[in-house]
Amino acid sequence: MINNQNNPVNWAMLLYELSDAHEDLGNIFNEMNDAGKIDEVDFRIRLGHIYSHLNAAWNSRNRESETTDKEYEGERQFPRGF
Repeated sequence: MINNQNNPVNWAMLLYELSDAHEDLGNIFNEMNDAGKIDEVDFRIRLGHIYSHLNAAWNSRNRESETTDKEYEGERQFPRGF
């Protein structure tokens, strides 16, 4: 797995993905807690966004080189077979 010392740019990108997922999940939680409900379509869309950040974090955890736009988009995709 990459680390901050050997891969500072990719490490920062990994932390960004986790941070954004964390923030978005917290927002959903707070809104659901306050409202006592959530629209299912909105919930699905927002969880999909969180999954894309988590997928990018997971799929880039060992990437030591620069990521192309095409690779980045592929890393964000929902895994198949689940």
